[in-house]
Amino acid sequence: NRGNTKRALGRDADALADYDRAIELKPDYAKAYNNRGNTKRALGRKADALADYDRAIELERDFAEAYYNRGITKFDLKEYKAALADYDRAIELKPDYARAYSNRGTAKAKLGQAEAALADYDRAIALERDFAEAYYNRGFTKQALERKADALADFKHALTLAQQQGNQKVAQYAETKIKELESA
Repeated sequence: NRGNTKRALGRDADALADYDRAIELKPDYAKAYNNRGNTKRALGRKADALADYDRAIELERDFAEAYYNRGITKFDLKEYKAALADYDRAIELKPDYARAYSNRGTAKAKLGQAEAALADYDRAIALERDFAEAYYNRGFTKQALERKADALADFKHALTLAQQQGNQKVAQYAETKIKELESA
């Protein structure tokens, strides 16, 4: 828990030491491996993060968050099919996992499966109506499919939600896309 608090404060290196200590004290603590993997991923140590997710899954086969986090890391490494498999497993274990649906949609989009990606974004939004990033991702995919009006509507909704939630990153991306589409 102290490691989680340090991460929330932006002190990843200190958090890493706490997760290391937790694992030293309890080597079969899957959540500590998962949290340490998240920290290593944030520090750019993706191969090390994958090893921690693998260990967390080895210890707890039904650990949906570990599959999800491993999927994120594989996606970051451009291993889209492997990421897709991890998102599939996370969803199988936790069918209401909106973030896993959204990320799976993004992996499918990267693999050229745009319509399947849209279905995943729709499911993520159905599960979490105020999921700004899912609206943004869906808009991005609709734009790639040349559905300009639909894409613009999703970007505008993403912008509104992101502003309400203080999510500056998604708000900035959505604003850029809105300007791009409105000037085209």
